[in-house]
Amino acid sequence: MFGDHWYNESTRRMVSVFGSLFSNISVKKYNSAGDELQTTKVPLAYGPRQKFLARMSDLTDTKMAIKLPRMSFEIVDMTYDGAARINKTKVYAKVDPNDPKNRKSLGAPAVYKVGFELNIMAKAQDEALQILEQILPVFQPDFTVTIKDIPDLDLTSDVPIVLTGVTLNDEYEGDFLSRRAVIYTLTFETRIRYYRGIQDRGIIEKTEVYYLDSESRENIEVQKVDGTTVPYTETIDFFNEP
Repeated sequence: MFGDHWYNESTRRMVSVFGSLFSNISVKKYNSAGDELQTTKVPLAYGPRQKFLARMSDLTDTKMAIKLPRMSFEIVDMTYDGAARINKTKVYAKVDPNDPKNRKSLGAPAVYKVGFELNIMAKAQDEALQILEQILPVFQPDFTVTIKDIPDLDLTSDVPIVLTGVTLNDEYEGDFLSRRAVIYTLTFETRIRYYRGIQDRGIIEKTEVYYLDSESRENIEVQKVDGTTVPYTETIDFFNEP
């Protein structure tokens, strides 16, 4: 129904870019004199926070239990963005460098609003706040990244990632066997452009345009353009009067 198979990795590319923004965050511990004791890089993984909290609560095998702090992120919703709709007649094209007589073309994309959720999980409030304060100043409230939408066509776009909210949740309920988890959840909104598959199109090398008399409907002249020559040639032939 939709033609040949295509896959432009648009969602995967955005997930990778979003995760890379938070891949270099660390927390530090100090002694009472203010001397630095330890620096820990915060692990980051894609997935729902419930999965990581379940592994954190696994007391049967302490080696398998997840250590905090850590972060997780995931896509939580996708909706079509009618306000960002691009004219369907728009075409992106690029001449194939290996075959000048052929060009690759691509139609207008469908734009979707995509919601991301980033979860900061820590044992202590100070650790969570260290992570949070390395993120909040960057988003005011957005941070713009450049995405290579279609690398084969050198097609890029500047995409803002907007921080829409921050919530706090303390999973500690007072049980002595339970491990405390301070969780900050940050919600973001961005946009992904979804394109169809790249099509190979031939280049028009020669054209002929005939001009007709508006009354007699007979040919008056013909204009010919030949693009196979360098430079291209253009000729106009006049028809004899009847």
